[in-house]
Amino acid sequence: MPVDKCRVCGNSFFDEPLLKYKNMPKSAQYFPDAATLHLDKGVNMTVCQCSACGLVQLSNDPVPYFREVIRAAGISKEMTDFRRTQFRAFVEKYTLRQKKAIEIGCGHGEYLSILETLDLDSHGLEYAEEAVNLCREKGLKVSQGFIDSRKYPLDNAPFSVFLILNFLEHLPAPNTTLAGIWHNLKDGGIGIVEVPNFDMMLKNDLFTEFISDHLFYFTKETLTTTLALNGFELLDCSTIWYDYIISAQVRKRAKINLSRFDLRRSQLENELHTYIDGFKPKTVAIWGAGHQALAIMSMLNLAEKIRFVIDSASFKQERYTPATHIEIVPPEALDCNNIQAIIIMAGSYSDEVADIVKKRYGRRTSVAVLRGDGLQIVDNDCNNSGHDLE
Repeated sequence: MPVDKCRVCGNSFFDEPLLKYKNMPKSAQYFPDAATLHLDKGVNMTVCQCSACGLVQLSNDPVPYFREVIRAAGISKEMTDFRRTQFRAFVEKYTLRQKKAIEIGCGHGEYLSILETLDLDSHGLEYAEEAVNLCREKGLKVSQGFIDSRKYPLDNAPFSVFLILNFLEHLPAPNTTLAGIWHNLKDGGIGIVEVPNFDMMLKNDLFTEFISDHLFYFTKETLTTTLALNGFELLDCSTIWYDYIISAQVRKRAKINLSRFDLRRSQLENELHTYIDGFKPKTVAIWGAGHQALAIMSMLNLAEKIRFVIDSASFKQERYTPATHIEIVPPEALDCNNIQAIIIMAGSYSDEVADIVKKRYGRRTSVAVLRGDGLQIVDNDCNNSGHDLE
């Protein structure tokens, strides 16, 4: 059934289609003979654009053979020579020799045969049984299948390298295929994703490029968005083959390692507790009730050690910090409380607050400012220098 939402991001198309074509060839690979000519009927195509990500696509159903790769590239010596040069440069650029690679949708092995000559452990995936058998007759390592789930198990996975060349635009569920590839890659896996260049079609008004086989018409921008949504970061993107193809080099996006955040938290906790423990219990105040200060009080276990929190914002005063339940007071509270130290956590206002505190309370109060690199003791006239006051 025709779709009414973007197949990639799930948002709605613009209300009106971009184009409507009638009586178009029902596929690029169907050629009726004399006996079946009377059965052939053209199809209507509707070209739509996603109102959110901007991807241009047909709302039509895919052609029946969309899982199969049918290409004439093996006929062209020029294309074969081009691919050999391209693949060699790719392998050298990312130091991929002896890595395990897979071509998703390898057809009759036209490109897989080239990869075999580049010191790669090359594998292929193809849906059509006849094509798989032909590849195997050539001595190529090809599995029969099609990635139709996000955790599709590829034979011989995981892979360090993948290629999907002028195939993605045929697929009604590109997210599923890309996610399935991601699932079968090693961390940091590298790949080439290629699609026809819709930027060139727009530039040259190539209205004849629309065909039922191609559900998607990617620009550099919309291809980048599609890849990013499915876990790939763009390493390089260029146009090749007389500007007809967008060739994107990508890497499997890794989970960010935030272990250094925990290390920093632990270091800061030790630093703050050491400073606070140098004073009598409940004689240290914090200046600042912004979100970072509130987080620090909670994460660094300061609730039982802080007398109160000072903040100039009246709407915060006479209330309590969330989670830690420390009283929030106005600056004037310092005048009538025996506060021996103030830790300023006021972000970009910290220096301004420090100047005020030093001028008004500097002779009897230690002042420290929490900065990005740790706790800074502010030079003042206080004789305790951060140690216990008698």
